[in-house]
Amino acid sequence: MADTVLRLDPEVIIGLDTVNRAGSFCSTRGQKVLLATEQGLYENKLIERLIKVLEDVGLQIILYDEIPAQATADVSENAASLAKGACCDMVLGFGGLRTQYIAKLASILAVSQHGLFELLDGKKEETAFLPYAAVPIAGGDPFLFSDYIIAVDPRDRSTKLIKCPRSLCQVVILDPSLSEPIGGKFAPTAAFDGLCISVEAYCSQKSSFFSDALLEQAISLYAKMMHSYAGTPVELDAEDRASSSGQHIFDLPGISVHATLLMALGASASAPGIGAALAYALNGKFPVAKSWCATVLLPYVMEKLVSSRPEKMAKVAALMGENVAAFSTSEAANMAVEMVRSRMGQLQVPARLKDFNLSLDRLVPTAEAARKLEFVSFSPWTVSSEDAYDLLKQAF
Repeated sequence: MADTVLRLDPEVIIGLDTVNRAGSFCSTRGQKVLLATEQGLYENKLIERLIKVLEDVGLQIILYDEIPAQATADVSENAASLAKGACCDMVLGFGGLRTQYIAKLASILAVSQHGLFELLDGKKEETAFLPYAAVPIAGGDPFLFSDYIIAVDPRDRSTKLIKCPRSLCQVVILDPSLSEPIGGKFAPTAAFDGLCISVEAYCSQKSSFFSDALLEQAISLYAKMMHSYAGTPVELDAEDRASSSGQHIFDLPGISVHATLLMALGASASAPGIGAALAYALNGKFPVAKSWCATVLLPYVMEKLVSSRPEKMAKVAALMGENVAAFSTSEAANMAVEMVRSRMGQLQVPARLKDFNLSLDRLVPTAEAARKLEFVSFSPWTVSSEDAYDLLKQAF
């Protein structure tokens, strides 16, 4: 079993309308805040809401709202230049995963003596930074509580992992009221994405009793979300019943927030695997949502984990609601894979990478970029670039 090292630097605030407390937490770090966000949040006046909360405590807001959906790491240079020119005291990232990574990188570059490409190439590791506050609105971030940033290299759109300074992220606000309803048949992919990260981290060589305890709860919650989407009756435990107030479990963004928190904490104590790496790499290279890629890859990743971690995958099946008592470990482990495939079929989510109009011939560099991500080395089997490409071929 791996050693357990706990270091939870950020102050984490969770709950409905906790974004209203963002001003009081940020004001202790200075008076000028760079708010890095994305255009889509104007639609429901979420940006205006957060700006008012910050200005009500006397903070001066420098707004950078030009982070596109497919942003590469060089966008962070523009945000950093604005923060530096305005003499900002901290950076607040408000938005989805890509926005969070761009904003976090900007908080380093704003005071760095090193260039972006030095950081991307791993030649330098920065220790200086502006304090960072995270207000995510969607997506499960396995690096929310770790010292890494996922970045897309603008030179070739390959995905890189940048080591960031300790204590960079000082405040995390998880507010269900900021989660916008996800429509369409692709809505459940957020749950499949979170499940992929949770299961890989649960089976990782870096896992510990602490990460297992967190990830078991995350897996159970993500499974309940999947069942709920499929219209299957879900048995809630006492805590879930208190949270749902009698409502349908997936109608409550709070359940998703709880799952995201548990997954992020568990993944930071353990490590995600090749499935998450490939999903990030595909999303960086092509205009396809990371959650869609993770959904397609999930059953193939789980099949590999059945071979390398059968006992844990049998436990995964039980956590997902399967009655495994009468089955062998191998049979129970395979039940987890079959359940995921069954739910994917019921929900009619994409099941093949070719559904995204990708070309298999162009996926070799993607596999190589994913394999180079540092956390892949903790996978329970030795993953080569050929193994990564084989997963893509199976999922294609």
